[in-house]
Amino acid sequence: MSHAWFVLADLLGTFAFALSGATASIERRLDLFGVGVVAFVTACGGGILRDLCLGVTPPAALVAWRYLAVALLACAMALWSQGPIRRLRHPVLVFDAVGLGFFAVTGAHAALLRTHDVELALLLGVATAVGGGVMRDVLLNRVPAILQREIYALAALLGAGVQVAGQWAGWAPDWTPWLGAFSCAALRFLALRRGWRLPLARSADRLRGD
Repeated sequence: MSHAWFVLADLLGTFAFALSGATASIERRLDLFGVGVVAFVTACGGGILRDLCLGVTPPAALVAWRYLAVALLACAMALWSQGPIRRLRHPVLVFDAVGLGFFAVTGAHAALLRTHDVELALLLGVATAVGGGVMRDVLLNRVPAILQREIYALAALLGAGVQVAGQWAGWAPDWTPWLGAFSCAALRFLALRRGWRLPLARSADRLRGD
């Protein structure tokens, strides 16, 4: 049962990130091919990075048809459902936050199953969650959110941490991923709504008051 839940969470994350990538591409007025490419990279880039780090070759996103199918479905919805999407205040951020939560828990879960290393599971949970969004922003010539004082990687770390803690503590596997995904997305949404940002780095001269 637990495996089925993680597959579902992975596909939901793929769908949400593909919507994010497709919507951002449409806003940048890319052609249909460009929209599809960015949607797929956003949806699957983090998972591909995780699989390569774990030695899983070829990565699942490149050989399992369901990932491409879900990404194309999300892309089609973004293209032909612009009315409802535009009614959202910040659609790219909304879809991105949802995908962030799902990928944080699935990335951490996959890494923990293969390595039993908590630190690596946390790192790959974060990498899975933020990787696609970073690739999307680079392709669209935008500064990635992870580099803009955004509470982004920190939210992914919270989701991955909940998942890792739940697996080690033996929490019910049917609801642990949903708790982790919700924790991550909730922190991201709260940060966006309340304007929470990480502090700037301060130079040694400024710290001395020079």
